[in-house]
Amino acid sequence: MAEALSKRIARLFSASAENAVDRMEVAGSESVMRETIREIDRAVDLVQADYEAVVTRRLQAVRQQKMLRERADGLQEKARFALTEGRADLAEAALTKQVDCEQEVEKLDAAQAACHEEETRLAANLAALRVRKDEMEQALADFLGARRDAELGGDGPTRVRHDIEKRVQNAEQAFKRAMVGAGGVGVARADVETTNRVAEIDVMRKRASVASRLAALRQNLTGA
Repeated sequence: MAEALSKRIARLFSASAENAVDRMEVAGSESVMRETIREIDRAVDLVQADYEAVVTRRLQAVRQQKMLRERADGLQEKARFALTEGRADLAEAALTKQVDCEQEVEKLDAAQAACHEEETRLAANLAALRVRKDEMEQALADFLGARRDAELGGDGPTRVRHDIEKRVQNAEQAFKRAMVGAGGVGVARADVETTNRVAEIDVMRKRASVASRLAALRQNLTGA
């Protein structure tokens, strides 16, 4: 979710319950509350759009992963065929490509996990915003009812004010729980030399994997 949207959502929950009620008690201030409710609606639409985009990315990763696995299986058969035709060079190339496919599958595993985590955060934010909207709408309805009671000489405002504060506080607590769940942990930057050395290990492992597979194919064909 974009940083600007996160700040916008946080602002919707920044005011205390007492401030929210006090603002409603100013003459005509229900318009302020109504605008806040409309702003929550707009935030919900934005978060919903982000959520749907993340779900789409995750499903695309799943489909791409399936294609890569099928391609890797086909490359195994191609390598086997190349060896039977005496073309070890082509078999090695096919196995190298197979390793590439499998590495892409692993990357897509990580991408899916990241998408799932983001889905969870966005879903929590959506739930908190919807709770907030419900509480605000109920608080507004209670306030307007209390004001009508006051105009008629009733004693309802004090009781209803307490109810409004409780509702708004509940919404704020729900949002705080969602924001805690959306928190991330920073990742330290590795130095360039260390990164390059680790990358060299990956290259060595890939070469060893290709050589091992080629030897296994040869042994399998010889035994057959």
